[in-house]
Amino acid sequence: MNVLLIEDDKRISDFVIKGLEENNFTVHLAETGEIARELVKDHSWDVILMDVMLPGLHGIQLTQMIRYKKNHTPILMLSALSDPEDKINALDSGADDYLVKPFHFKELISRINALTRRTKFNFSETGTIYTCGSLAINIAQHSVTRSGEAADLSPREYKLLLYLMENKGTVLTRTQILAAVWGINYDNNTNVVDVYISYLRNKLESDTNKYIHTIKGTGYMLKE
Repeated sequence: MNVLLIEDDKRISDFVIKGLEENNFTVHLAETGEIARELVKDHSWDVILMDVMLPGLHGIQLTQMIRYKKNHTPILMLSALSDPEDKINALDSGADDYLVKPFHFKELISRINALTRRTKFNFSETGTIYTCGSLAINIAQHSVTRSGEAADLSPREYKLLLYLMENKGTVLTRTQILAAVWGINYDNNTNVVDVYISYLRNKLESDTNKYIHTIKGTGYMLKE
């Protein structure tokens, strides 16, 4: 597995590289966001490990650039910033997971494996199109349409809608949604699921077309 590590702290990068190589990962180090930007553009990676506080090009900015280019490589943020707002900003920019420093190395390996499994599942069937009424998700194009018109969703909104589509007709708890879309270690006390459900409803639903149904006391279900 090819890993791009973006980290300017030599002590941390040496630790991560040593551990990953001992677990049979191939690791390439970029010490600045600018170097990483070129490596992402010119090469394919199985996963990107990125510090948030980088010199020059900030980790959040770099993540946004990567996603703007329709690059869906899993991104795991590594940061000493532990405030919930910092995590939310990173995830909303397009990161797939967020791990606070210092961390246990076994947890890092588990997070990497989980991200690559999820990505393989989401993009292995490139011809897959999920539908619900007038809504459609084209996996190959990573696009969403409503009645044939393109819907502009953020990376997190897309991921949430895809999870709902994959489980159409099934009641999903907030905890299940949180774990699948934001990661198993995300704060369970947050209302981020409800906030993003509201975002999707505003962008995709109308008075006559309701798709996301609230199941009182439980969670949500997508159905026609």
